[in-house]
Amino acid sequence: MKKALLFLLFAILCVGCKQKGLYDNFPLKDLVKNEISPVCVNRIAPDALLIDFGKDAFAQLKLVLSSEEDRSIVVHYGEALKEGRVDRDPGATIRYSYYPLDIQKGEHEYTIEFAADPRNTATTPVGSGALPILMPEYIGEVYPFRYCELENFDGEVLEGTVQLAVNYPFDESASFFESSDTVLNQVWDLCKYSIKATSFCGYYVDGDRERIPYEADALINQLSHYCVDSEYAMARRSIAYLMENPTWPTEWQLEMVLAAWYDYLYTGDKMLISRYYDVIKAKTLLALTESNGLISTETGKVTPELCASINYRGTDPIKDIVDWPRSGSFGIDKLEAGEADGYEMTVYNTAVNALHNGSLQYAARIAEALGHKEDASSLRESASKHKEAFNSLLLDKVKGVYKDGVESEHNSLHANMFALLFGLVPEAYEESVIEFIRSRSMACSVYGAQFLLDALYEYGNAEYALSLMNSTSRRSWYNMIRCGSTITMEAWDPVFKSNLDWNHAWGAAPSNIIIRHLVGVEPLKPGFSRVRIEPQPAGLEYFKALVPTPKGGILCEYHKDSSFKLSLPDGVEAEVKLPVGEDPVFLKEGSEVTFSLK
Repeated sequence: MKKALLFLLFAILCVGCKQKGLYDNFPLKDLVKNEISPVCVNRIAPDALLIDFGKDAFAQLKLVLSSEEDRSIVVHYGEALKEGRVDRDPGATIRYSYYPLDIQKGEHEYTIEFAADPRNTATTPVGSGALPILMPEYIGEVYPFRYCELENFDGEVLEGTVQLAVNYPFDESASFFESSDTVLNQVWDLCKYSIKATSFCGYYVDGDRERIPYEADALINQLSHYCVDSEYAMARRSIAYLMENPTWPTEWQLEMVLAAWYDYLYTGDKMLISRYYDVIKAKTLLALTESNGLISTETGKVTPELCASINYRGTDPIKDIVDWPRSGSFGIDKLEAGEADGYEMTVYNTAVNALHNGSLQYAARIAEALGHKEDASSLRESASKHKEAFNSLLLDKVKGVYKDGVESEHNSLHANMFALLFGLVPEAYEESVIEFIRSRSMACSVYGAQFLLDALYEYGNAEYALSLMNSTSRRSWYNMIRCGSTITMEAWDPVFKSNLDWNHAWGAAPSNIIIRHLVGVEPLKPGFSRVRIEPQPAGLEYFKALVPTPKGGILCEYHKDSSFKLSLPDGVEAEVKLPVGEDPVFLKEGSEVTFSLK
């Protein structure tokens, strides 16, 4: 009882106290406005015009109109169409709004002022204590839209009518990917643009509904941003913000350890891992370890002291999430809600404990990089002991797969893909675990897909992983395109999440999976002084990619049964392992080489 009262007092004192200071020391560039002209303007009725700007964007709207008389019109704007007109009731959190506008006779310019949404501009936190990121005054309010319809308007739309798309500075030429697979190319384009479009407030946020930074979103956004532009400041600022303003899910604390390591690995700069070292160690959640060797949030160890160590100041309890939305069973064509493959939540959850072990491994690397050798050794020892407990209590040796928790007999995709990804599966059970994972198809959300694809590629299942990325099923990235979205959606389809939005970067995993695994370029040493290049093209006949690094682009060109061409920038050396041949080839910086694949 005393602990509960202390926790409540701590939460009441801290809720709403958004900690400022340290993350403000990670500077950002100013946001930019890009003038996007319409791709087409069509008269859809005698008194109505439809303007299509080609892509959804967080933007403002400037109209230049010609009218033969003063009149009142209605400007409808939104993300979706229905029967050739802006959809007035698109459902979920797909955006639509309208603006009454009085226009004058002749040619005039009009700026539409979007009203602030109380939900994503709130200044009083609830629950987790999280607050939305507000648009800076020098930009003003934005709204996500692709289409604009002018109702009760029989005049003309003139040159100068633009969608003023807002984003963080983005170098379109820093990356590209094209291949022999036309669906995969569309998926890449969708995901790359999503990273640019959702950078509209300078932080990684969860889309327009809340505009709140969340750790899971940020991790996927971070890796994807690294793979489409040689830009690292926005990721660093977002990670620093979340180190000080965490949200409630257990796993998302753990994922910040991964995010911190990737910041150092991709930039070579120790500033962030050094500044937040104590918080990083706390976010491994070792303090939740029970006598059986596993961690749990259900045994009374989520104390005010633990919350203070990870900077959590919300009133919502820290608890496991696994995937989102979580409820519901899985069937290939299931229509009910739920993206966790029927995961059975228990006191000791397998997916959570797998991520815990991964966080210990990454924290040990961080400690080593900072010269904290004793910490590194201790963290590795903790990971080793935890692995033993993990496999003793959670691996069903009869079935050869992992159950969802100590008290569960259910086997889910999530329990097994996280165990595989973090190297917890004993070699004797790898085949059965991988076979089970493959049997579950895409039984996870667009967020879970990041970890599923990572695990598949890490264990040589490139053909199957590619089949998930270029799938045209309902649970696919192509389905987002088919639905009409030009930014990755929050879920595969509205039937899986009734309030999904059309502007969620946590759905953009292929933009980093394609580069890191299919093209196969990842830094081996911090700052890209050395990279691993291990293409896994599977059934592709051809691909060509430009991979951004802080030192310049790495150009890769693959032709099946013919050649693999590689060009390295100065300052980057490479360890190359090709689909043919067993021994890696080492290349000096600045090398340009064509390997024969015959």
